[in-house]
Amino acid sequence: MKVNLAKAAGISLTMLEPTDTASYPEEETKSNFVTTGKILGEKPSWFGPDDSFDMQTELQSIMSQGISSSTDIDESNAKVGTITSAAAPDNDDNTIQVVNGKIQSRQQLMGISVGSAGGWSLEVYPGDFVVHRKFGIGKYEKVVLQPKKKLSAEEKDRQEERRKEIINELMKDGKNLEEIQRVVETFGTDEDNDPISNPMATLLEIAYSDAVVHVPIDRAYRLSRYRAGDAAIKPRLSRVKGEAWAKAKRKVEANTAQMAEDVLALYATRETLNRTPFDPSVEGRVKKFAESFPFEPTPDQKKCFEDVENDMVWRSRPMDRLICGDVGFGKTEVAMRALFRAVANGRQAALLAPTGVLAAQHYKQVVKRMGEGTEHNFNVALLRGGMGKNTKKGRELRAAIDAGEIDIVVGTHALLSNGMSFKDLGFLTIDEEQRFGVNQKERLKLICNCIDVLTLSATPIPRTLQMSLSGIRDTSTIRSPPPMRKPTVSYVQEHDESLIKDAIERELARQGQVFYVVPRIAQLEDAEAMLNRLFPELRVIQAHGRMSRGTAEDNVASFAEGNHDVLLATTVIENGVDIPRVNTIIIQNAQAFGMSTLYQLRGRVGRSDLQAYAYFFHKSDAITEQSAQRLQAMADLHELGSGFDVANRDLEIRGAGSLLGTEQSGMAAKVGFDLYMRMLKKSIRQLRGLDIPMVPRCNVLLPGGEGSIEWDENRDSNNASESSYLIPELFIDDVKERIKQEGIARLAESTESLVKVTNKWKKKYGAIPAELQNNLKALHLHTCFRQLGIDIVGLDESSGDCILRAPGLRPRHWAMICSQLPRETPPKGLDVVFPGRFCFSEEDSEIVGGKKVDLEELFANPNYSDDDEEWDALDEEEVEAMKEISSAVNIRDLSEIDINNYPRLVIKKLGESVEEGSRVDALLKVLLPPSKVVYEKQQRDKEKAKVAAELREKRELISKQKKEQEKMNSRRLGYQY
Repeated sequence: MKVNLAKAAGISLTMLEPTDTASYPEEETKSNFVTTGKILGEKPSWFGPDDSFDMQTELQSIMSQGISSSTDIDESNAKVGTITSAAAPDNDDNTIQVVNGKIQSRQQLMGISVGSAGGWSLEVYPGDFVVHRKFGIGKYEKVVLQPKKKLSAEEKDRQEERRKEIINELMKDGKNLEEIQRVVETFGTDEDNDPISNPMATLLEIAYSDAVVHVPIDRAYRLSRYRAGDAAIKPRLSRVKGEAWAKAKRKVEANTAQMAEDVLALYATRETLNRTPFDPSVEGRVKKFAESFPFEPTPDQKKCFEDVENDMVWRSRPMDRLICGDVGFGKTEVAMRALFRAVANGRQAALLAPTGVLAAQHYKQVVKRMGEGTEHNFNVALLRGGMGKNTKKGRELRAAIDAGEIDIVVGTHALLSNGMSFKDLGFLTIDEEQRFGVNQKERLKLICNCIDVLTLSATPIPRTLQMSLSGIRDTSTIRSPPPMRKPTVSYVQEHDESLIKDAIERELARQGQVFYVVPRIAQLEDAEAMLNRLFPELRVIQAHGRMSRGTAEDNVASFAEGNHDVLLATTVIENGVDIPRVNTIIIQNAQAFGMSTLYQLRGRVGRSDLQAYAYFFHKSDAITEQSAQRLQAMADLHELGSGFDVANRDLEIRGAGSLLGTEQSGMAAKVGFDLYMRMLKKSIRQLRGLDIPMVPRCNVLLPGGEGSIEWDENRDSNNASESSYLIPELFIDDVKERIKQEGIARLAESTESLVKVTNKWKKKYGAIPAELQNNLKALHLHTCFRQLGIDIVGLDESSGDCILRAPGLRPRHWAMICSQLPRETPPKGLDVVFPGRFCFSEEDSEIVGGKKVDLEELFANPNYSDDDEEWDALDEEEVEAMKEISSAVNIRDLSEIDINNYPRLVIKKLGESVEEGSRVDALLKVLLPPSKVVYEKQQRDKEKAKVAAELREKRELISKQKKEQEKMNSRRLGYQY
């Protein structure tokens, strides 16, 4: 009934099985293991000692709730005992369990997963800490049914009609007045079971320190899980009464306001970094190279390909993008195409890997796809440990790289050495970024200045994840798994040699191989002795980081060839080992590994269509609170594509940290990470004002390719008049300089910056040729498209109207733009249409150009209260708008999309009233004024934020110097400070 009521409210509600329930699967080998995602141990719960309790008192308490006293108690498991009602053995809800020394019904232990089509979701279990935006930190207890307190007008009318029907039915049945009166008195009480007369609501019960709050299921979006690992494990519950929570939120709001200034200042600084973008004319070669990929890319991979292409080809600032994808989901192919693009553009490229094993695998793949012997014939080199600058090989390779003889360098930390230099490095891929330390990353900052950087990670570190979630760092996620891939079955268990033997026997019985991993090199010998004792004829080979150069790689290669049954290793195999025959991994002392390492190790298996198994064995006496949470996460997050969720859980355990600083402490502990990030996004949006999503490239579909700056393979590359961004050879004869200037002009973000570029051309190269002047109009037009968020332009064949789709444009944006235009009036001839859902109306709203706009009607108050639903809508709008923008380049005709579903600018009868060849001028005339307003407003906001951030830094420095001076004065006076 709870689920059905939630569904009626437009919310999906799923009841989740208790996480601590222990059961045994029926395996074909009849082995007794914990089911996927469960933890079983003979010791008490990791999360708290058993409380002493009176069994009889607990049973009486359960019986008082309607459960039969005739029970059978099973205490064979010290952690969870099961008690089943004899009166109703087939009713699952009558099952009760002993958990941490307390008797609870199965229904009391069930969690919930709740969400909506809008995109928000929440998954919690009884006892989990949650944050309500209005009331603060509480503890989720259960789902309850209660009569609705507030009914809509329609519900009230239905209720009144139904009650009249009930009374009429009683009168027809011959009931007397007293009997009818008794029924009437039950209306709206617990005795009223009619769903129309007494409509019920599904509520989430949240306990606070001084009250219990019931949150309607359709308002569950106001709740989020409490996540802040740098806080105490059990945070203090908030008080509903009083101002404590409001004060905490005001503190965090002040912090997020400062952080938003820092973020916008960072945006402004990043925009000052420029590099020569990659040439669109080379993309034909990139597409041909992509055909050598032997698999069909997944939908998420295709999205990543587009994102990286836009960053490298259609942005003037250097790329800094994180590709987050599960192990084996195809992140490397994204890097491969980017590497090829860089070298095809005449630049050098590098691929940095954390281990020699991973670097060797990448090297083989790069050589196979684009190295010597292929049609591309790129020079590829491997630089790894043992090839220092003092060795002969190291000196020769470094000299070749410095001379530009090497196109692609694959290497480990040796790439970061001080003696390393490139002739023209244009692109760097960092694989498994989480494996590099602070010093290496500081060195990377020096190397990566003004070059494109692509970072690959299955489980980004908390700070990297936080930067991606806040929008500081561009992020693409690969969640769709390759075909035929199965989730790895995960077992978390105390160390047990009989289970280890059973696991290895099962894998060997199906002609497979096994990884056995230990955390320390010193533990390898003991582990091998144990394996030899269990299996005297087992073929075991070792691999670790202290072996002589190349030995570990050779041993792994020998194992991959099937010469051994078990590879006994340390975390040296965490990355880069891809052996489809290996589908069982055993991890000893799993409590000693970090979450990212555990997840990466589990990803070493399951690379084929066979079922894979991962065993996490731990020592109960070495378990800490955080290691228990890590192992619990590995048990819970076992589905394909859960790498991003693992990173989120790691952030939950370890803490959010400071977003732009180096310390691992932040304000998230006060309100929880999710609410903190929401407040930060709100502060950034308030500072930006005109937060229209920037469009890197617009797909112009006008007849004859008019106004388009996309590269056409059929165009004559020697004829600049056929390519809007090409500069005639006679104007700039130096090829390298001409390509550079073409890129600068093509990606200018405003008409002002494009005018500055052309003025420089006039001073340096003389008068601009007439054909180039005409082409510059198209470039000016595209700067308008970028500022106004226009991603598709085309003619409506039926009406002759020119339609300009702007998925990220909203009424509040247009109101702000109009308020800055002369007479607060939009340009004549430029109409704007917003679908009804963006105007809180059932009908579309059309704003006619040339007429005065009612700004009060359009303006959405930017200072929403934190509980207003508009801010949730804004977040959802932004996500949806970016999805549409990224897919616009693939559209070939306006008929492929339902344009009525999107905000759009309309120029009536452009196709009929303006002849072909003059439409660019007509578009510029109406788009230049509003685009100029957007650019100037955004520049003012960024400059204001930059100044505020600089002033705050100076004040903090003065305060610090003042404290140090006071300390010195105190010491001089002989006082102990």
